Amino acid sequence: MSTTNLIETTIQFVKATLAQAEGGHDWFHIERVYKNAVLIAASENCDLEIVQLGALLHDIADSKFHDGDESIGPRTARTFLESKKVTPATIDHVIAIIENISFKGGKVERQFSSIELDIVQDADRLDAIGAIGIARTFNYGGFKNRALYNPEIAPNLTMTKDEYKNNEAPTINHFYEKLLLLKDKMNTTTGKQIAQDRHRYMEDFLEQFYAEWEGKK
Repeated sequence: MSTTNLIETTIQFVKATLAQAEGGHDWFHIERVYKNAVLIAASENCDLEIVQLGALLHDIADSKFHDGDESIGPRTARTFLESKKVTPATIDHVIAIIENISFKGGKVERQFSSIELDIVQDADRLDAIGAIGIARTFNYGGFKNRALYNPEIAPNLTMTKDEYKNNEAPTINHFYEKLLLLKDKMNTTTGKQIAQDRHRYMEDFLEQFYAEWEGKK
C-alpha cells in the first residue's frame, strides 16, 4: 500500500473509531495534531510517514476513557497497522510514540527517543494550550462534572503519575498542573515558537478570569 493510501485509510479508521468520542479527544483533535505535526516536520529531518501515523493514532484509545488502561491504545494501533501490512519497524516506532507521548503529570521519563516522537509530542502539546487548549480543558472538566474554580483548592504541582491520573480538582487548577508547564517542555524549534504565543494567550485569559471572578471587570 502506498504511503498516500495508507494515510487516507488510517484517517478513515480513526474517524470511525472516534465517532462518539468526547469533544476534546475526538477526530478534530486528531486532525489538529496531524496538521501541527506535518507543519513541524517540514523543518525537521524525519520520517514523515511515521510522523503522520503517530499523529493519527496517538489517541486512538486514550486511557482516560478506558478505565486507565494504557495498553489498549497501542494494542488497537498495532492491530490496525498489522492488518494493513505495514512494516514491523514502522509499527514498532509508531507504537513507541503512542506509549511515550503523554504528559502523565510530567513526572514520567520517556522510555524512547526519536525526532518523530519529538514532533508528534510537540504537536499534541500545542493542541493542549492556547485558545483550543482552553476550550478543550473546560470541555473535559464539564464532561467530568468538575468545578470551574475553587479558591480553597490550590493546584498540586507535586503529583505522582497515579495522583495526576485520578485528579478531580477544579478545571482552573489544570492550567497550573499541566498547561502552563508545556511551553518549557517543547522539543522542536517550531514547536517552541508556536507555544510562546499560545502560552501568552492563556496567561491573558487567566488574568481576565480572576478579574471577572472577583468582580473587578
